[in-house]
Amino acid sequence: MTPDTQFATRRNVALQPGTLLAALLDRLTRTLGKNPDSATERDIYDALSLAVREELTLRWLATQRRVAKAHVKRVCYFSVEYLPGRSLINALSSLEGGLLQEARAALRDLGHDIDDVAAQEVDPGLGNGGLGRLAACFLDSLATLQYPAVGYGIRYDYGIFTQVIRADGGQREVASSWLRLRNVWETPGNTRYTVKFGGRVEASESAETEMRRWVDTSDIFAAGFDQLIPGNRGPTVNHLRLWSGRAITPFHIDAFNAGNYAAAVQEQIDAKNLSRVLYPDDSTPQGKELRLKQQYFFVSASLQDILATHLSEGRSLASMPDSIAIQLNDTHPAVAIPELMRLLIDEHGLSWFESWQISSRVFSYTNHTLLPEALETWPVAMFERLLPRHLQIIYVINRDFLKSVEAQYPGDADRLRRLSIIDDEGNRRVRMAHLAVIGSHRVNGVAQLHSDLMRTQVFCGFADLYPDRFINVTNGIAVRRWLKQSNPGLSALLTERLGFAWENDLEELGRLTGAVEEAEFRRQFRGVKRTNKQRLADEVMRRTGVEIDVNSLFDVQVKRIHEYKRQLLNLLYVVSRYRRIRANPGADIVPRTVIFAGKAAPGYAMAKAIVKLINQVARTIDADPAVRDKLRVAFLPDYDVSLAQKIMPAADLSQQISTAGMEASGTGNMKMALNGALTIGTLDGANIEIRDHVGAENVFIFGLTAQEVAARLAAGYQPRRELDANPDLKSTISLIESGFFSSGRAEDARPVIERLLGDGEPFLVLADYAAYARAQDQVDALYVREDEWTRKAMINCLNLGFFSSDRSIREYADRIWAVKPVI
Repeated sequence: MTPDTQFATRRNVALQPGTLLAALLDRLTRTLGKNPDSATERDIYDALSLAVREELTLRWLATQRRVAKAHVKRVCYFSVEYLPGRSLINALSSLEGGLLQEARAALRDLGHDIDDVAAQEVDPGLGNGGLGRLAACFLDSLATLQYPAVGYGIRYDYGIFTQVIRADGGQREVASSWLRLRNVWETPGNTRYTVKFGGRVEASESAETEMRRWVDTSDIFAAGFDQLIPGNRGPTVNHLRLWSGRAITPFHIDAFNAGNYAAAVQEQIDAKNLSRVLYPDDSTPQGKELRLKQQYFFVSASLQDILATHLSEGRSLASMPDSIAIQLNDTHPAVAIPELMRLLIDEHGLSWFESWQISSRVFSYTNHTLLPEALETWPVAMFERLLPRHLQIIYVINRDFLKSVEAQYPGDADRLRRLSIIDDEGNRRVRMAHLAVIGSHRVNGVAQLHSDLMRTQVFCGFADLYPDRFINVTNGIAVRRWLKQSNPGLSALLTERLGFAWENDLEELGRLTGAVEEAEFRRQFRGVKRTNKQRLADEVMRRTGVEIDVNSLFDVQVKRIHEYKRQLLNLLYVVSRYRRIRANPGADIVPRTVIFAGKAAPGYAMAKAIVKLINQVARTIDADPAVRDKLRVAFLPDYDVSLAQKIMPAADLSQQISTAGMEASGTGNMKMALNGALTIGTLDGANIEIRDHVGAENVFIFGLTAQEVAARLAAGYQPRRELDANPDLKSTISLIESGFFSSGRAEDARPVIERLLGDGEPFLVLADYAAYARAQDQVDALYVREDEWTRKAMINCLNLGFFSSDRSIREYADRIWAVKPVI
């Protein structure tokens, strides 16, 4: 019997419509040894997940055979972050045959609710913000569109952290427990590679070769764990391979017997530290070193895995550019470029020229930031200590590159200094973004404005040299996660009109634009929104104890806490609105619920001060009976994908108010607009393209443009002038500064106030305040016209087809990777 015949035979008893309850009971009793009559929700979750995972595994095996037989080019996606969200509902929803509905009915027969069972799953702690969520959306689209692909990253034991809010409103970080119980969705593989650090470099015995020997290293194992990524309503299942650190000698019995118990396991501790947490605090030298080691650890293991797979299929190394496309998701994986060169030269004996021809055609790089401080650099001394061979390779790459620059711009020393991979000023550093640009055949931004600024500002010198290398691919979101699963009411409404086609082709929504004029459809749309708002109100009560009115305008800003995202601009307006209500309690004002969520990096003091101030303002307003019916503020702790899936469908107003020119794209703006929220935002990131697709009259745009921001900063921005010109803003700042919201502790708010009023404040919060307040007045004026608000919300939803991650992936496939689907 052939493998394909065996697979077909096995499929006859695999998970199919009508067999789910039997499969669930089989896993519950025979695999887990549980009695159905006394099984807990966790038992039911484990059993159902095992049944579903088995079906995905069969499809994954078939996908791997199909891809290997086709002998096609694969995509390998490198990212230090992934935020996939929970897997059970996603998997059931992806499979054909209405298995999600069947599972709901089967669990009801057993006395369980599927939502309660699914809630037993803990969100994987593999990311923090938009970077990780984008990577997860892309993996979803790659599988749905049937592109052969593998995601690579790190299996963090404790993820980013669990966010807890202290009694004083401040953030406290607690280790995430997402792996505390067995992760049913991962498969520990036999895949294991050696990763080296430190040591020294020796020249090879032959002086004619570029090969070197990297010796006296400290070695660890990288152990692979696979998570399956199903496509929606299709046969393809790809995988995400995550690496966990393991010691080569995990236990030294001699040390243990000598009573030195710590030394007995020290190697295992050091190895596992590489995959303990995402973004360890880099405010210490040890934290910085750990971050660099993490990045090299995962790219080294991934490249070894890629080469092993490539060679096992009988392909030559020279054919790699026609067989493999590696996408670097931001600068974190950029050390992959010298690592692939090392592997090709030192391990496989290729020449420098051959290796560079391969490497420079295999890699492409996505830039996600215009902020200089976010473009990673590493001290040369640290690089030399941890990765001495890689520093040698970087020096040669830089030497050859600067020779080419000198040939085109002879005598231009300043240009050479600006473009060099090595920053020689002060403490010499390796510029990883420069390395990524030089070592990639394509460099893309993630929104049109971002790509334009990337070419004309951040990487302008490189764009002069390589004008065809820089392109734009605007980000998108996975409609399966962010509409089909997150908003079942709206999904049902759309499917009733369009069938299921929209799930894999979001442009189908455009066929419904005429329905905006149907009064009954608008009524149904409003009803879905109200249901979603009630669901979020229940979650707010559960998490914070704050009762919110579903009739109020849900004003939402949920994202990583960072100064450029300007949660402070939002908060200043909240305080001004609070002052206005207290001054005139009888005034007719639109009731509003302002919802914040997001985590501050542990070492980012200002972001943590912002979290604290938001919570202090929220608690003060909540305790004030004079405003309770007209203004509520809630900070929802520990923001993750599952919480976002409740927030996005409930939002009425989407706050996308970053300083123009500083947000690369934003995807929260897309998620909320797709679910029928109106955007209030600056002309930044993808806001511009959303405005162009939905119409300027259906969004609230305000504030300085990117060019005006640059001009204002260049002229010497003085925030106190803005304060003096705006009495309302001045009173708001004074109220915060007095300690009114912090029980009289004026020192709590002092860091924030000093930042806002300091000359040259780089995010121009006060400069945009007046325009922002005027835009909020427009929001109020529209919200009271219920039918017109609904009309504009529907226009936003039905014109978001362009912002599907499926469209983004097709552009990557056609314009960067040159890959085709395997049907």
